[in-house]
Amino acid sequence: MDQRGVDKTAGVDDTAGADALLAVLELLAGQGAPDRFEALVDEARLAGLDGAGLGRLERAVALARSLHDERATDRARAARSGASLAVLTDTARDLTLSYDLDGLLRIVTRRARRLLGLDMAYVTLRGPQGACYIRVTEGSRTGGDTGETTGPGLSVGMRIGAGNCLGGVVQRTGEPIWTPDYPADERFTSGEAPDPAAALDDAEVVDPGDEAVRAEGLRAIVAVPLRSGDSVIGALFGADRRVREHTPQEIALLGALADLAALAVEKAGLLDRTRAELLELERDSTRVRSSLARMRHVSEAHGRIMNLVLAGGDLPHVAKAAGDALDATVMVRDPGGRRLAACGDFPGLDEEAVAKASLDAHALRRPVLAADSVWVAPVIAGSEDLGGLVVRVEGGLTDEDERLLELVAQSVALLLLMQRSTAVAEGPVRDELLDDLIADPPHAPQQSARRARRLGVDLRKPHVLVVARPEGGEQGRAVVWASSYAYRLSGLKTVQGGCVVLLLPGVDASAAASAVSEELTPLLGHPVSVAAAGPGGSPDAVGPLYAEALRCLDAMSALGGTGSAAAAADLGFLGMLLSDDHDVDGFVENAIGPVLDYDAERLTDLTRTLEAYFASGGSPTNAAEALHVHPNTVSRRLERIGELLGPAWQKPGQVLEVQLALRLQRTREVLGRRRAATAPARPPAGPVD
Repeated sequence: MDQRGVDKTAGVDDTAGADALLAVLELLAGQGAPDRFEALVDEARLAGLDGAGLGRLERAVALARSLHDERATDRARAARSGASLAVLTDTARDLTLSYDLDGLLRIVTRRARRLLGLDMAYVTLRGPQGACYIRVTEGSRTGGDTGETTGPGLSVGMRIGAGNCLGGVVQRTGEPIWTPDYPADERFTSGEAPDPAAALDDAEVVDPGDEAVRAEGLRAIVAVPLRSGDSVIGALFGADRRVREHTPQEIALLGALADLAALAVEKAGLLDRTRAELLELERDSTRVRSSLARMRHVSEAHGRIMNLVLAGGDLPHVAKAAGDALDATVMVRDPGGRRLAACGDFPGLDEEAVAKASLDAHALRRPVLAADSVWVAPVIAGSEDLGGLVVRVEGGLTDEDERLLELVAQSVALLLLMQRSTAVAEGPVRDELLDDLIADPPHAPQQSARRARRLGVDLRKPHVLVVARPEGGEQGRAVVWASSYAYRLSGLKTVQGGCVVLLLPGVDASAAASAVSEELTPLLGHPVSVAAAGPGGSPDAVGPLYAEALRCLDAMSALGGTGSAAAAADLGFLGMLLSDDHDVDGFVENAIGPVLDYDAERLTDLTRTLEAYFASGGSPTNAAEALHVHPNTVSRRLERIGELLGPAWQKPGQVLEVQLALRLQRTREVLGRRRAATAPARPPAGPVD
């Protein structure tokens, strides 16, 4: 071949090679299919391209295919990134719709499984004591997704160890960690801490979840932390039942899901706290409304009671209004513990407990619980004790009820002070009336009776007269108290010769004297001698009663009874001598009445035995000789007399009264027989002509 032939052939090869290279570039630019590159090489061979030109073409095709594969990989990676971004976006949107923490975490585990193609995913959370527990699972073989396990696998509520397991490492370091084959990875079985936690101490392998992992058949496991600020609150686990390497992109994607799960936990915690705060606010609002309603009830009830007091209501009406307001039984007592007014009954009241509670209530100046359902409230005006309220309420008292009880006590104190003020204002008129009644001679009894009725005192009803003499101290407090006391009991009061004189309704003079002494003595703080007489039933009887009470008071002083309280009847035969009516029958009845009644009912000789006993100087033997009976008979009769008259019948004071009563009884019998013997005989009844 000549030179021109060679040149011509070379030109053909160069042209074919250039055309083939241009075709490669066109296919690469047009993103042709990979098999088209092989077709270009085959076409070039058929066209006669060989040698260096064919080598250059094959090199160009290899580079083009490599570039084509890289571009395809980039497109696939972009597609996967877009899909991952879409999944993360969907997950974030779903997390805004659900409000249940378990539901939120299940969304995260399901998306993790779908996004990374995992066999199982689960979330652990740190508990109150610092330990981690599985909260939700997805893809469990043993039923752990519902917490109702059918085997030893991973289940809801299982505790995750804090040793050299994946969960423990994540909790300690706060960094993601993974292994392609967990059961075969010596980092998690030899006790050596895996990277990236190079600074971890050598911890003993303690993982109660290892057996569960084996039961689930898990191999490749990756764990990423759930963070709340700088704290690790749990971990998101992804697992496969085959050996698998995890790419950094997969770890990053699982970390993004873990961040969403952490946000879900924070959201649920915030929502729980918000719900708790709202619930507490609702409870506070309910309590406030209830408290306002109770306070309104207290205010209205107190207003009604105060209106009743200011309108001139008396203690019984105030007690009833207080009982209605408190739904309780209320009793008003004076400082001596005597009942002034009440609404309802107090059966089985423990007086000892009430007395102790009354002392505590006055010391503390507030209501005090005395016994079951029984409260005592002090009635106080400044430092002055005006009495107390005894309240029985079933179910106890609320704070508002206690406040209402205090207000009721204040209202009662105000009423008592108003009554005292009224008594003081009417005092001169009442004093003048009682002065006229006890004057000798009395001033116009009928006119005095009319004046008494205008003051609310009925002298036609039984009344007693009491004289109280303070034994020391100032008289002023006693006079003020007497004015209030007389007004409270619808009586009269005056002052005569340093003594307080009271005319009070009643029939028991002794009881009236004791009541005045028990209330006035503690108030004054020193002894008070109190004498009483009565009862009387007309204006004319007041003067004699006053004289009898004065004689009784003088007799008490002569007998050394200063500071005590008594009526004429309490002084035995001295009372009989001091009284105006000389009630012999009453004296005999009080002294030996039970013995006389016993003899009359059983036809015995106890009275004659008593006479023989005293006649013999108190010797049962001598008395037996006088009665012609055995000494044992006299002893038995004396024992019976002791049962009838009481164990103190042989003491000097009572012995004197018994002997005097026996003599009076014998004298009455003799006089009675004489009157019967000297009485003219009545003619027999006959027909009337």
